Amino acid sequence: MGKDYYEILGVSRNATKDEIKRAYRRLAKKYHPDLNPDNREEAEEKFKEISEAYEVLMDDKKREIYDKYGEDGLKGRVFNEGGFTWNDFTHFSDLNDIFGGFGDFFRDFFGFSQPRENRGKDVAVRVTIDLKDVITGVDKEVKVKTYVTCPVCHGTGATPGSSVKTCPACGGTGQKRVVKRMGPLQFVSVTTCDVCHGTGKIIEKPCPECRGTGRVLGEKTYTVHIPPGIKEDDTLRIRGKGEIPEGKGVPGDLYIYVHINKPEGVWIDGLDIHKNISVAYPIAVLGGEINVELLNDTQKIKIPPGTQSGSTLTLKGMGLPPFGGGRRGNFILHVEIEVPKKLSKRGKELVRELAKELNVETKRGWFR
Repeated sequence: MGKDYYEILGVSRNATKDEIKRAYRRLAKKYHPDLNPDNREEAEEKFKEISEAYEVLMDDKKREIYDKYGEDGLKGRVFNEGGFTWNDFTHFSDLNDIFGGFGDFFRDFFGFSQPRENRGKDVAVRVTIDLKDVITGVDKEVKVKTYVTCPVCHGTGATPGSSVKTCPACGGTGQKRVVKRMGPLQFVSVTTCDVCHGTGKIIEKPCPECRGTGRVLGEKTYTVHIPPGIKEDDTLRIRGKGEIPEGKGVPGDLYIYVHINKPEGVWIDGLDIHKNISVAYPIAVLGGEINVELLNDTQKIKIPPGTQSGSTLTLKGMGLPPFGGGRRGNFILHVEIEVPKKLSKRGKELVRELAKELNVETKRGWFR
């Protein structure tokens, strides 16, 4: 059978394409190599594995072959005998939707060689916010380890006072055009200049601090506004706040991956917030009020007489807002009846009396 593509993506064998796409989106972000700098090679390998699974399961014919014959059945029919390579991947547009542009990593990783503007790498960081911040929005301070302009040469790459000349090989463009003819056809390719390595300049004496690159590793701090209604899978993109490139060019972008920290016993379903609450047995029977900690404050909640375990109480309009504004969801409380584990002698007698009143048969041994 070989690889289990369904297990790799964490979906069932009858998963829909929407479910497969959501699973791939989540895993693609998890194994983004920029988010795994300590084990980048392992992340790249995992990224390729989930992409292989995605390629097969999103295509009806490939999926049918795989379901019948397994991974080996794809070799020679769908992929070469050596198995899946990036040349077989046909869903780059989906990656573009997920990451908002490929950036240098994807261009290099997937083998793209089209000419492009010299651009610094994109940088990705994770930010954790509390669930209550989803309602109001919050400003978070983000520290990013990235390349910054060299403080000694101020980005020129040259020792202060030394000369910088235009590269004679590329005329300062940082690129070389290669023209090839095949019969009546002419092919033009643009490659990085091998003399100046894309910088467009020749430095007489490289700066000792940055070794002629014009940049050094440093740290930048940004204040990022997380808007109300953000979701766990949402990504914020801040243009021009990524790495600065070596030589001429523009900075990459900064991607903010948001993780939402939820209190214990709380879960989310769409815009609705759900929480389990414990209600004492006498209050459930007779009715009353209890204090319930919501997200921003503690409120008194009325418990109707005869409330049953498993019933729900809905606080309308106190859930999460949609991204971009609009009507909020609800805060739904799930009732669990609290049964006392220990009773005094008098308490046991009262319970027995209640049992008689309700015509419920009991055993005295239960209350000893």
